[in-house]
Amino acid sequence: MKYKTRFAAFFSAMVLFNLAANFAHPVTPTVIKNLDLHDYMFGVALAAMLFTNFLMSPFWGKINNYVSSRMSMAVCCCGYGAAQVWFAYSSTEFQIILARMFAGLFTGGVFVSFLTYVVNKSAPEDQGKYLTITATIQSVASAFGYMIGGFLGEISVLTAFMVQAVTLAATGILFFLICEPDGEAGLSGISPGQLIKEANPFQAFMDSRTFMTVSFGLLFAVNVLINFGNTGFDQAFNYYLKDVMGLTSSYNGIIKAAVGFISFISNMTLCIWIISKTDVKKSMVSLTAVCACSALGTVISGDAGFFMGFSVVVYAGYSVSVPVLQSMIANQADMRQKNLVMGFFNATKSLGSIAGSMTAGFIYSVHVRLPFVCTFVIYGLSMAVAVAYVLGSGRKKAGST
Repeated sequence: MKYKTRFAAFFSAMVLFNLAANFAHPVTPTVIKNLDLHDYMFGVALAAMLFTNFLMSPFWGKINNYVSSRMSMAVCCCGYGAAQVWFAYSSTEFQIILARMFAGLFTGGVFVSFLTYVVNKSAPEDQGKYLTITATIQSVASAFGYMIGGFLGEISVLTAFMVQAVTLAATGILFFLICEPDGEAGLSGISPGQLIKEANPFQAFMDSRTFMTVSFGLLFAVNVLINFGNTGFDQAFNYYLKDVMGLTSSYNGIIKAAVGFISFISNMTLCIWIISKTDVKKSMVSLTAVCACSALGTVISGDAGFFMGFSVVVYAGYSVSVPVLQSMIANQADMRQKNLVMGFFNATKSLGSIAGSMTAGFIYSVHVRLPFVCTFVIYGLSMAVAVAYVLGSGRKKAGST
C-alpha cells in the first residue's frame, strides 16, 4: 500500500473509531436518570475513566517504542469495547465507576498511539498537516458520533452501547491491518524487570524530566487548562440539555452534529491558516480569549438561542486550539523523545479533563449555571498562561541574539 493511500485508510479508520467512541455519551444522562443516581455522577463517571487514562498515557507512549503502535491500537480498541459492555450492564454507581476506570486503561493507549504513529510514520513535511487532521477528526467525528449515538439511544440505551462495542473492536482490527509496524526495539529487547519498570505510570512521569523545560511546562499547563474548561463545559452542557431543557438524546446528538460541522469548517480553514500563516504563540492567546468570552456569554445570556450560539463558539474555539497546541508541542520536541512527549501531552490532556469533569459534576449540584462560570474562569487562566509563554519566548529570543 502506498504511503498516502495507507494514511488515507488510517484516517478513515480513525473517523470510524471516533464516531463509535461517542455513541454512549448522549445516552449517559439517560442512564443516570433511569437508575436514579446522583446528578454529580455525570462528572464522576467520566473522571473515573480519565483518571486511568491519565495514569496510563505516558506508559503507552513509552511501550510504543517496543510494541508497534498498531498493536497497541488493536489491543486498546478491543479492550475499550469490552469496557463499554461492562458499562452497559452496570446498575450501581460503584459498578459504573469501575467500568469507566477499566475503559480508561485502554482509551489512553488508543489516542497516544494515534499521535505516535503519525509522528513516527509521516514524512517531516506532512507531520504538521497530519497532526492537524488527527485533531480535526477527533473533534468533528466525535460530534457526529454524538448524533448517531443519540438516534441509537432512541431505539434503546442498550442498542447504543452494543453497537459501540462491536464497532470499537472492528476498528482495532482495521488499524492492525492498515498500519505499518513502527516499534523499534521489540519486546525481546527488554527484560521482564525493565518491562515492569516501564509499566509503572509514575516512572513514565518522572522520565518527563529528560525533556521538560519552562516553555514545555507552560504549554502543558495551557493543555491542562483548555481541557479542564472544555470537558467541564461539555459535561455540564450535555446534562443541562436533558435535566433543564428536557431534550432527548437525539436532540443532544443533533446539536453536537451542528457543532461538529462548524468545527470542521473552522479546522479546515482557520486552523490551517493559523498554523501556516501566523505566529502560533500569539494565535493561541487569541483562541483562549475567544473561548473565555464565549463562555462568559453562556453565563449572562438569558435566551436559549444566545446560550446555544455562545456554546457553539466555545466548542469551535477549543477544536481549533487543540491542533495548534499539538503542533507547537510536536515541533518543539526532540525527535528521539517524541513518543514520550506525545504520551505526556495526552496525559496532561486527561489531567485537565479529570479536573473539569469532577468540578462540573459537583458544582452543577450547587447551581446549574456554575460550571459555565467555571469555564469562563479557566479559559481566562489559560489565556494568562499563553501570554506568559509568549513573553517568555520573546525574552529567550532576545537573549539569544
